[in-house]
Amino acid sequence: MDILEDISKTIIDASTTLSQDKFNALKRSIDAEDNENAKWALEQILENYKVAQDIKFPLCDDTGIPHVIIEIGEDREISGDLLNQIHKGIELGLNNLPARPMAVIGDEVQRIEQSKGLFEKPGMLRPASILIDTANDESTYKRDISSDTLNIHFLLEGGGPEIRANTFRVYHKRSFDNVINTACGWLEESLRMLGCTPSIPSIGIGRTHFESTSLLLKSIAYGNLDNQSEHEQKITQRLNETCIGPMGFGGKTTVLGTYLNIGNQRASGVRIVSVRPSCFVEPRVATLKL
Repeated sequence: MDILEDISKTIIDASTTLSQDKFNALKRSIDAEDNENAKWALEQILENYKVAQDIKFPLCDDTGIPHVIIEIGEDREISGDLLNQIHKGIELGLNNLPARPMAVIGDEVQRIEQSKGLFEKPGMLRPASILIDTANDESTYKRDISSDTLNIHFLLEGGGPEIRANTFRVYHKRSFDNVINTACGWLEESLRMLGCTPSIPSIGIGRTHFESTSLLLKSIAYGNLDNQSEHEQKITQRLNETCIGPMGFGGKTTVLGTYLNIGNQRASGVRIVSVRPSCFVEPRVATLKL
């Protein structure tokens, strides 16, 4: 099975294409906005999407770090060859996009210090470790994975939201509201510094830092702005009451919606919470179904 070209095209789609639910959310925000500057900013953001989609050009100069989530049913297998092709396909896709060169040259110290510069080819940017998702996953975004499912989701995660993300423990005090209010407090602070609002913030709540961040990433891959839970709607309402607005211009739309993904919890006084305030070009997600 040679899927390099398919993966390359999927990476390009993730970088250049606006999902229908996000298009709908932007349109709703434009129609509802009565702040003249905020409305203008939202219209410009939507126009940027249309141009990028028409000419297959990256939505943002920061073309993002590839993250991969594989959904697999019980009758399918993941081979070493498939994983190798995923890595090669991502390299091809980043070169064909073309993405921005961001891969740092050198050993451990040199990469930290960025003392040897960057690779010229965008495809030298390696993806993060791959996540595997099955029907046994217990979370808000639990998937209906059939026995024959094999889906590969590609996420492109930009640096601005990562700088302003947070994963930390919260003493829950046996209170759901206490955990959510803490997460919202972090987001209110980070959204003021993000610049490229409106955001679609993501929240993952689990037992460990790895698990919570994984839940957050899955929410980005699976979340839908046309189908928001009661809790997601409440978080969106609270964050929009900050009146930061698109590009910091004020108005009603600081966030277009929220992704809240709650997984398994352990008998403890602590919940691990991960939050990420995606910028207005995100989430950049595309899926290859095999």
